[in-house]
Amino acid sequence: MSSRFERFMAMRYLRSVRGQEEGSRFVWFIAWIATAGVALGTAALLLALSVVRGFGSEIEAKITGFGAHVQIETFRDVPIDQAASIRDTLASITGVVDAAVVVQEFALLRRSREHIEGVAIRGMEQPPAYFLEQIVDGSFDTQPDSSGHAGLVIGKELADLLQVQPGQIVTSFSMRSASAGEMPSMAGLTIPRAKTFRIAGVYETSLANFDALYVFTSLSAARELLAYGPDQATRFDVTLSEVGTAREKAQVIEDRLGFPLMARSIYDVYGGLFAWINLQKSIIPVVISIIVVVAAFNIIGTLLMTTLEKTREIGILKSMGASMRSIRKQFIWSGLLIGGVGVALGETLAFALVLLQDKYGLISLPEEAYYLTTAPVELHAFDFLLTGALAMALCVLAAYVPARVAAGIEAIRAIRFR
Repeated sequence: MSSRFERFMAMRYLRSVRGQEEGSRFVWFIAWIATAGVALGTAALLLALSVVRGFGSEIEAKITGFGAHVQIETFRDVPIDQAASIRDTLASITGVVDAAVVVQEFALLRRSREHIEGVAIRGMEQPPAYFLEQIVDGSFDTQPDSSGHAGLVIGKELADLLQVQPGQIVTSFSMRSASAGEMPSMAGLTIPRAKTFRIAGVYETSLANFDALYVFTSLSAARELLAYGPDQATRFDVTLSEVGTAREKAQVIEDRLGFPLMARSIYDVYGGLFAWINLQKSIIPVVISIIVVVAAFNIIGTLLMTTLEKTREIGILKSMGASMRSIRKQFIWSGLLIGGVGVALGETLAFALVLLQDKYGLISLPEEAYYLTTAPVELHAFDFLLTGALAMALCVLAAYVPARVAAGIEAIRAIRFR
């Protein structure tokens, strides 16, 4: 018999269980439960994968917005000399798109006697493109105004702590001097370096540890406050053409520059955050897949009950010449049909939910725990293809046990079965 006949019989088995007898109605109900289980398992798995991928992309974008793909620092606790020459060397390395000179040290930021916070002040020639999209108030203008006050861009959490807004004047104090990092003193008293800034803008990334700590200004203003020379830097932020090659390129750069400079990829600098993301990627699919496995057991139960109900029909088919292989294929087709409908419904539901989440942000998150206000999502066609294929394969495997049971029924005994 052809596969077309076996597929037709499988559809007849599934449709005809909606009989008037109580047992038939129960089998029909269990069949729909099995289909719904496959659909929910598929949808949950795809939604989880989309959220995890979204988390990875969002957190990576935020982190690289602060630190680029590779950071070059020195083993010594002193500024790096000949910054211009090192930058030219970095720019000549294959795969390097940009090498930014960075001056960064810890300092105090004061608005009034009651409002003083410790910050990491960072001076750069140009703001990262990522930050231009994160400004929530003011602008990223770090150039001096008519009064000579350099612009300062701070995080929203820090702005709330200091109770400042764009246009206000703040004072920054540095405890570093130009003489090998020693503190300037007078009559035994430490005299910090001071510089006034104008709040130019406020950014918000939802990364609490960043928004409350990092402030940005021009490279020249940072050098003046932190007592850096005109050709000195704290580090270099390197942007690559492909972030995935960060670890390999970091090793190439370190070998090229030599001691005392060291190069670290973004995955090493912020290893804790990336480990958290990878943990979600590895655990969530395993946990959610249990739903699909449970649905597969429902399929086994459904088809076994269908076998019991259709025993006489199976006997008649066998007496008419249907082989054991044909009977097995009919029940495997039943599992395939249940799985196919379930996967189609599940993928449609997952696609709709992902689009709704992306547009309306229906799933909110505690910002202090997840660094985001809503769950990010990212669609990948490969996830849909792989999940659908695995779910279908599991459904076919689940149908194999009842298929063997049905194929082993004796024709004469089956016809007389009541």
